[in-house]
Amino acid sequence: MNAIRVLIADDQMMVRQGFTVLLDAEPGIEVVGQAVDGEDAVAKVAELDPDVVLMDIRMPGLGGIDATRRITAPAGATVKVLVLTTFDLDEYVYEALRAGASGFLLKDASAAELAHAVRVVAGGDALLSPNITKRLIAEFSRTAGAPRAPLKERVGALTERETEVLSLIAQGLSNAEIAARLVLAEQTVKTHVSRILVKLGLRDRTQAAVFAYETGLVRPAGY
Repeated sequence: MNAIRVLIADDQMMVRQGFTVLLDAEPGIEVVGQAVDGEDAVAKVAELDPDVVLMDIRMPGLGGIDATRRITAPAGATVKVLVLTTFDLDEYVYEALRAGASGFLLKDASAAELAHAVRVVAGGDALLSPNITKRLIAEFSRTAGAPRAPLKERVGALTERETEVLSLIAQGLSNAEIAARLVLAEQTVKTHVSRILVKLGLRDRTQAAVFAYETGLVRPAGY
């Protein structure tokens, strides 16, 4: 099995070097490069073709959010972006997820947490902790208006079961947890998730979660 190729984008050299040392010590993970800002990250992705980019949000010049958008926007792009932030309530985390990031990670994460995060997003899953799920809910509670019609119409392409699975994805449940909740085989849930992403034209579970909130499919209690 090929090693997961990682690019680290951060304007602080100590952060880049520290994460490089931690990840290179992990089996099945290889740091293939470092980027000093967003522009550098976009260029290095094109040059090095990493599987995962650890992306700092706040960098001079082109920031992490815009860099994430440019990296994930091209049709057929497969690289996953894992956002690095200092605080789990960073005001930009939500925008980074909308820009195409597959999850977020605190900069003070342990080596084990860092390696786990890289493996999760490289495998195509979202890294949505309970805290970030709550933040998504809070953000939509604050800004929610009427669901945008084009998005709402796209939900109609889903079957009743797929709609149910999508709502559980948005609540932060894993495939195993969804399987237990709906009394289904985990492989069946994986099939539903794949069909949801294809039908809605979404990259991954993170985009699916954001989509569910934007369409009003999932609403916080009391709203």
